[in-house]
Amino acid sequence: MPIVNVAQDSTNAVEKRIYRTKPLKKAQVLKIDGVLDDLGWKTVEWAGNFIESQPDENTPPSQKTNFKIMYDQKFLYVAYKCFDDEPDKIEKRLSRRDGFAGDRITLVLDTYHDKRTAFSFTITAAGVKGDEFVSQNGNNWDSSWNPIWYAASAMDSEGWTAEIKIPLSQLKFGKSEEQVWGLQVNRMLFRKDERSVWQRIPRDVSGFVSEFGELHGLINLEAQKQLEIQPFAVTQLDTYPAEEGNPFRDGNDFELNGGLDAKIGITNDLTLDLTVNPDFGQVEADPAAIALDGFQVFFREQRPFFVENKNIFDYQFANGFDNLFYSRRIGRSPQGSVGENPINDSSSVNDEYIDTPSNTTILGAAKFSGKTKDGWSIGVLESVTSREVAKVKDNEGYKREAIVEPLTNYVVGRVQKDFNKRNSFIGGIFTATHRDLGDVLNIDYNNTGTDETSELVGLRENNLNMLHKSAYTGGIDFRHNWKDRKYFVEGNIVASHVEGSKEAIKHTQQSLTHLFQRIDANHVGVDPNRTSLTGTGGKLVTGKSGGGNWRYEGGVFWRSPELELNDIGFLRQADDVRQFTEINYLFLKPTKFYRRAATGFNQSAAFDFEGNYNRIQYSLEGDINYVNNWWTEIEMIHKPRIFTNTILRGGPRYRFSQENIAVLFFGSDKRKKFNFTMGHVNSFTQQNNFSYRRYVLRLNYQPFNAFSMSLNPEFEENPNKTQYVTEQNFNNTTRYITAEIDQQTLSASIRLNYSINPDLTIQYYGQPFVSRGRYTNFNYVNNATASDLRDRVTLYDQNQISFADDTYSVDEDKNGTVDYTFDNPDFSFVQFRSNLVLRWEYIPGSEMFLVWSQGITGDGNPSNHLFRSLDNQVLGQQPENTFLIKATYRFVL
Repeated sequence: MPIVNVAQDSTNAVEKRIYRTKPLKKAQVLKIDGVLDDLGWKTVEWAGNFIESQPDENTPPSQKTNFKIMYDQKFLYVAYKCFDDEPDKIEKRLSRRDGFAGDRITLVLDTYHDKRTAFSFTITAAGVKGDEFVSQNGNNWDSSWNPIWYAASAMDSEGWTAEIKIPLSQLKFGKSEEQVWGLQVNRMLFRKDERSVWQRIPRDVSGFVSEFGELHGLINLEAQKQLEIQPFAVTQLDTYPAEEGNPFRDGNDFELNGGLDAKIGITNDLTLDLTVNPDFGQVEADPAAIALDGFQVFFREQRPFFVENKNIFDYQFANGFDNLFYSRRIGRSPQGSVGENPINDSSSVNDEYIDTPSNTTILGAAKFSGKTKDGWSIGVLESVTSREVAKVKDNEGYKREAIVEPLTNYVVGRVQKDFNKRNSFIGGIFTATHRDLGDVLNIDYNNTGTDETSELVGLRENNLNMLHKSAYTGGIDFRHNWKDRKYFVEGNIVASHVEGSKEAIKHTQQSLTHLFQRIDANHVGVDPNRTSLTGTGGKLVTGKSGGGNWRYEGGVFWRSPELELNDIGFLRQADDVRQFTEINYLFLKPTKFYRRAATGFNQSAAFDFEGNYNRIQYSLEGDINYVNNWWTEIEMIHKPRIFTNTILRGGPRYRFSQENIAVLFFGSDKRKKFNFTMGHVNSFTQQNNFSYRRYVLRLNYQPFNAFSMSLNPEFEENPNKTQYVTEQNFNNTTRYITAEIDQQTLSASIRLNYSINPDLTIQYYGQPFVSRGRYTNFNYVNNATASDLRDRVTLYDQNQISFADDTYSVDEDKNGTVDYTFDNPDFSFVQFRSNLVLRWEYIPGSEMFLVWSQGITGDGNPSNHLFRSLDNQVLGQQPENTFLIKATYRFVL
């Protein structure tokens, strides 16, 4: 019998609720059809008495909800009864799996009972399934987790009902005579945006999973030895404009591929994932981006093997933007090149045609991960990528191959241990990257065997001498909570060590991440004889995360000058120390004006390891969700001090004028079939040094339950009077040249979704993108740290600079002789990407995809306006097409 407790006032402790389940009798069978007419359900009682969670916490919900839970040695069974006195208003919106649209109910199970992680299973009134792995005590919900389970829903005169069946092999739990799991059931009444829960969780508490009720009565559950094998087959046809004379670009390529994924349950809570010749292709392309500051762009992981259980391997540190493990490094584009030809291209250079692979082949990968009953979270990942070669052919028929990526091995190990009644944990991580940087030769594949057709192409020509031979990182992290998790202290520390040739380590020292060659830096300098670098980083934060209306935290983080993570991690900039504080006030009780509201204040300051005071900024922000479910977000930022060590790419530390930023976003009720978001970001500085203006419009429309569409256009203006261009030598002095840039960027993502049924969907995604930059008023840096912009740079006058044949010539001393030249930096980058995908999950866990992808990338005319460039490059060019059929079948043994 379930125990029923009355919800307590928010000022008192909330008593844990307990549901006691019973086993299904062997003779009984439950048919999962959504109709609750099987006799087996009478074995247990209904649980109910839900309490409203949103918008008005700790009040009776407008509709009743009941549930039952049963089990046998293979499955967990759940029945739901969602009462509704207006059943014709139940929202039955179709979507793809994990769409989470319309009326729905969710079961969340903390099977480890670690009060930090859980498995979530959602079923909607339309029968659409959703599943997520919950970590960080509810702060992270990972929808990429796709277990096999069964669900169905049905309508009746009292509302709607649902049944689910979850194989115990898909859950992880330790050995025990009686299992005790954390339990929560929550229901979304869509038309009122009302959430009700079985176990009350006050809005002012600091956690989610830690506040669950409990599921008792799971007696003598047998460990489930999970064994799943999932072979796949892919056929792919690429079509593109043929290039006359280019043997690598004849107009089409065809490829047939196959592989195997396997999942083996070593114990009931630890799993080994294996993959042979994996298909790591992405159904949806990365969004277009262009970065004039030279830094790398972070793209989220979309490949299934790396996405699943990624929370176990995650190790963010510092301010959360850097990570010791960035899985996009594995299978990356080849880093080498042939001669002067850029990689990832099939084109001709110096009368040679070159075909370079677009990605590095992953020969195989294995992943061992899970969490034990004793609180050990374990993850080990091993992957090997192949040596990649570019094929080269000249006009005389001579052929050769050149290595553009060496054979590489990647290892990641991650561990965490809970203790102190699950209120604390300590963990560690280790990563290693090893590259086979042996002799790199041109390989004769004319089979002539003569010296004339085989010649050395050294590491230097292919740029592979710039790669590290080995790279290691390690780290320790911890978090401690006390006073019912209201207060916390957390931190981490990382260390890195990279080894390589003198050329490789010199290249690292001079990269944009490090810039040891900065002319005014006394604490770093380029050492051309070094063959290794060792650095550290980390953070220490403490604060209040729950209890009452106030939240606050403060801390410091650092990245030492020699810290280097980019072999298998992600690091944007080293040589950085930052201090930050944050204070937030939550309005916990709704009123006649708003449902939810919050406001906050932030402050941060930045220094480098020489002690230079580089930045200070303050921000004030607030957000409000009105009674009608419209919403507003606003933020004001003030930056009175801005210095940067990187903008001049090795030049002196540079000052920007003080900046103010205003941000305003607002939107309509997202539950409605038509809803919108509008937003504007406006940055402005003293003396108009630079500015940033962003305009956002997001339109969503669902004319009927099975079809939805969205259009998200964005326009950005980013003018800057001192945009870095290049550096030149003048009378043994380095001139750092900047200019006034008028940069505009226009993009629009388009999505169409049609659900034939919950298991058969058609989706379209498209994004045109154009970014144009025009440079004028060229100048050179005179006094990099001057407070006045006019003292900071010196403009060339019309007698000093001239333009012809797409080249600027500078006679700085006006003696009639050109002192230096540089290329016209104007640009217009145009790109269009689209995907049309039919996905059919013909049985749970087994899928078929039909994919049509289109892509166009080109350079427009910078003198044209943005729409003309889009018209010329997107509509006026023949696109590249990819047609793909992929089928998987999951055997559960």
